[in-house]
Amino acid sequence: MAMVGEFLGQLSLSIGSDEPKYPTVVPAKDFDPDSDAVRIENAIKTKGVDEQTIIDVLTKRTYFQRREIAFAYERRSKKDIVSALKGALSGSLEALILGLMKSTAQYDASEIRESVKGLGTDEEKLMELLCSRSSSELSEIKKVYIEMYKKELRKDVEGDTSGNFAKLLLALVETKRAEPSSVVDNEKIDEDARALYEAGVKKEKGTDVATWISIMTGRSVPHLRKVFQRYKSYSPYDMQESIAKEVKGDLQKSFLVLVQCFENKQLYFAKRLNEAMKSKGAKEKLVTRMIVSRCEVDLLKICSEYQDHFGQSLQQTILEHTKGDYQKALLSLCGPQRHQC
Repeated sequence: MAMVGEFLGQLSLSIGSDEPKYPTVVPAKDFDPDSDAVRIENAIKTKGVDEQTIIDVLTKRTYFQRREIAFAYERRSKKDIVSALKGALSGSLEALILGLMKSTAQYDASEIRESVKGLGTDEEKLMELLCSRSSSELSEIKKVYIEMYKKELRKDVEGDTSGNFAKLLLALVETKRAEPSSVVDNEKIDEDARALYEAGVKKEKGTDVATWISIMTGRSVPHLRKVFQRYKSYSPYDMQESIAKEVKGDLQKSFLVLVQCFENKQLYFAKRLNEAMKSKGAKEKLVTRMIVSRCEVDLLKICSEYQDHFGQSLQQTILEHTKGDYQKALLSLCGPQRHQC
């Protein structure tokens, strides 16, 4: 049996100069949108609703294929598929299926919008979405955010956050991160590592947060990984420990999400999923968000990291902590368990 790593390597799909893709949801072969539209229509019309068919079809098609199904459905029934699904489903399954009817960027944009609109801000959700997305993902989110809400993402983030927390998130939204380079600049790595140390742990009082923000939002991810390694030769603490000592509150949490994602983004998501499912009353909104937003991006690698880190598959944890049709949909999006030799 091939190792998971080998399998992941075979499935990796390049997306520009950014990050490779490891999706669990890939284009269905012999795809027929008209046939799928008929299946969905019949499933919705069935007395009591045939949730299983809806799950079987929509969790096994990519967003572009689901969009084709939506067009075919509208041609047939003269109804909007999203409204029909909303009327037929409820609860966590409804949230998951409706999430799948958006592109990854549209889904992320809608989740960000939800975290800033109305009274109060869901800081945890906002920081997770902005700090864990790559520059190319954030650029796409910004584009669709204006299309969907007729407002700039920057303006909404600015209006709902303050202080250094706002400065960090807004710097990320600017998407000024350098592209990865094939040339390793050891001098620059050393300079940045020393600057991070001198701006924080070495300072007798306070932290030069502006320097931290500038380096962590402006440098490429491979460069930053090397910077954090070099940092240990200056500081008695690693970067995460330094963040915990130097800053507090939402700013601390945001820097920690950033650093964890720079070091191993898929492990970060695996840990968040484990924490959400094992907390009292599984945080289904968080689980839905992670699985739906990553199933066409890197969920295959998240599953692999989950297995390595927790010694149990993500699918097994889903079986233990969720139930019903919602569980079936999550398992279908994750795909079959793959055991390492």
